[in-house]
Amino acid sequence: MSTLFISDLHLEDARPEPSGWLTAFLEGPAQSADAVYILGDLFEYWIGDDALSPTARELASATHRLASQGLPIHFMHGNRDFLLGDHYADLAGFTLLPETVVVDLYGEPTLLLHGDTLCTDDHQYQAFRAQSRTPQWQAAVLSRSVEERLALAKSARDASAAHMESAAMQIMDVNEDAVRKAFAEHGVQRMIHGHTHRPAVHEYELGDAGKAQRIVLADWYEKGSYLEVDAAGARKRDI
Repeated sequence: MSTLFISDLHLEDARPEPSGWLTAFLEGPAQSADAVYILGDLFEYWIGDDALSPTARELASATHRLASQGLPIHFMHGNRDFLLGDHYADLAGFTLLPETVVVDLYGEPTLLLHGDTLCTDDHQYQAFRAQSRTPQWQAAVLSRSVEERLALAKSARDASAAHMESAAMQIMDVNEDAVRKAFAEHGVQRMIHGHTHRPAVHEYELGDAGKAQRIVLADWYEKGSYLEVDAAGARKRDI
């Protein structure tokens, strides 16, 4: 048995291919998994649980069916779908996770996070993140009409794309000091995250704490993939 991890699918009605890959994942490897973890940016944007797209409804039906059969499906918010709430989580059979959590994976304590909190050199994004996670900001946004929220989401997506084009590449990736601080704070030697769209396995020397490993999940723009973790280790699998 194994535990499976995915992130950065960026699902939306206008781009149906990732939904097909996800269906293959749910009907294939997920069927025999111990658990599935979705580490953020499952959707391209999320404007509230009261404004579900056809893609979101279809996914909820599929994941709820699996969850009702006994598969734990854990969801962690990303920077695109942080407004996803309890109503949709219940509809989809998701267990909502905090923004950082340590889980025991076959005897190896592992830190899970979306990854955006590690990108501390991107000051513009971190300022927006701090503001947008407050209850006041979220309540103000969710009080607007669906049309207004959709316009805001599209505007934010355009602004994000422009920021990524103009910002230096290094500030869009994790800050190595932030990574080492996370290892130390949580007392682990392995972390798994997404967000950066730079899939890789990074090795660290932590002095007296020994060796550590940071695994970055792949996005689903060109193809679907997942990380499989079991007692023997971790490996990337394509769908």
